[in-house]
Amino acid sequence: MSDDDTTIPARRRFLVQGAAAAVGAVAGSARAEEATPPGTPEWMKAPGADVGSQTYGTPSRFEAGLIRNVPKGLKQYTSASSRSPLQDLDGILTPNGLFYERHHGGIPDIDPARHRLLIHGLVERPLVLTMEDIRRFPSESHIYFLECSGNPGFEAIKGKTASDLVGLVSCAEWTGVRLATVLREAGVKPEAKWVVAEGADAAALTRSIPIEKCLDDALLVYSQNGERLRPQQGYPLRVLLPGFEGNMNVKWLRRLAVSAEPAYSREETSKYTDLMPDGTARQFTFVMEAKSIITRPSGTQRIAAGFHEITGIAWTGRGRIRGVQVTTDGGRTWQDAALQEPVLNRALTRFRLPWTWDGSPTTIASRAIDETGYVQPAFEDLTAVRGLKSFYHNNAVVPWRIAADGEVANGYA
Repeated sequence: MSDDDTTIPARRRFLVQGAAAAVGAVAGSARAEEATPPGTPEWMKAPGADVGSQTYGTPSRFEAGLIRNVPKGLKQYTSASSRSPLQDLDGILTPNGLFYERHHGGIPDIDPARHRLLIHGLVERPLVLTMEDIRRFPSESHIYFLECSGNPGFEAIKGKTASDLVGLVSCAEWTGVRLATVLREAGVKPEAKWVVAEGADAAALTRSIPIEKCLDDALLVYSQNGERLRPQQGYPLRVLLPGFEGNMNVKWLRRLAVSAEPAYSREETSKYTDLMPDGTARQFTFVMEAKSIITRPSGTQRIAAGFHEITGIAWTGRGRIRGVQVTTDGGRTWQDAALQEPVLNRALTRFRLPWTWDGSPTTIASRAIDETGYVQPAFEDLTAVRGLKSFYHNNAVVPWRIAADGEVANGYA
């Protein structure tokens, strides 16, 4: 078959042209740097490290810069967060060592053999379970995202990178037991409306969970991406509430109190409520709404004129992502990006769009649409309703401004 425009299908023709453009750009870069033939590099001249030289594998030393983003200059770090380096990650799963953190009383060092989970309150049979007891229940594994509700705050949109802006989101395969299974073992009484979860950290973080969620898809998880939870993620046991704000996914879980009323704890009264312009506050705003961000090209990166693949992630606490639209002209027009399979329930979804940049200054952005039909709002539209003091649940579109020299910067700045 000849490769003229009359015989090649449109999609293949685009791929051929895009690949040619990309190869041309790389070749041009190599010529500009007067690249030399590769020869025989030093790592081919002697045997490498022995098998077993690392009994727990670590990344290449050349990837030493790929680390969590820890804010500098905080007054204390026992109640703080670190962010996933979203702009440097591929796919939808976050490595355990790069999964975002948020702590309220530091990271406890818990002996799993001594750890216990108490289930009491409005139940027929109060239980005290060891970790071994919990692992005897039927297990399940699911891929879900987890996101801090303050990702970012309404007045914290000046970050330089994708990580600075929305790095408090990550995604993993979680393994554990349905919370409903354990609650059935305890025998939940008819008047039960809430389950109050308490962690074993120094803050004894406490959150109230609606009984409907507990009897639906909530999990008691002990493994993440195939290995036991790490201490930063709640070892040896945490609650996992798919689609709900991160703070409710209580780590180092030690107690579940079944009750008719919520606890009205500090973390659901003075914190994790949304102050509105009229002075009222939204409370129990559990679900994380549809959101997306372009991770490449994104802030602090630099691009050259020519072919590029725009890529990023989208997610929603209300189910699956139905589509992602991308603008490359500052919002005047939007086009559909391709969603990378698998598109899972309450998981990160990777999107991609081929793009040829002509070198003119522009602004790019993405907006997610979930399976309920909800469309990720512009910042102006969201703040027109919620104001700037809400702090939590900012799911607005994130713009990136591209200058004529190819430098990519925060479009809010």
